Amino acid sequence: MTFAAVDAFAMSLPGVTVTTKWDHRTWMVGDRGFAWERPFSKADLKRFGDETPPPGEILAVRVESLDAKDALLEIAPPGFFTIPHFQGYAAVLIALRQARARDVRAAIEEAHAAMLALGPPRKRGPRKKARK
Repeated sequence: MTFAAVDAFAMSLPGVTVTTKWDHRTWMVGDRGFAWERPFSKADLKRFGDETPPPGEILAVRVESLDAKDALLEIAPPGFFTIPHFQGYAAVLIALRQARARDVRAAIEEAHAAMLALGPPRKRGPRKKARK
């Protein structure tokens, strides 16, 4: 699978827009990103040490919870993984070159559905100063 295929699929889902965050394409529902391009930073590459990082395009996709992330990684679909930077964050990484298209589409659909289930974003007013 490629980012072009990810884009075509994600954009076919209701209410999806695409924007750029952190200089990378991000698929959104409202103001919430559910999938984004996630190339490795220099720090990420250094953390791989002697291991070879997965080649090709890397997609990050939100998951429902840390338990859901652990369960998905336990199943170990081809191409799905995490890195130390994502510790404690409910998202997985997908090496698109290694992943099965049906697994990538399922992950995107689940992330999209989770964003829809959250409902409209809350309006944020001005921050209140903490009382001393």
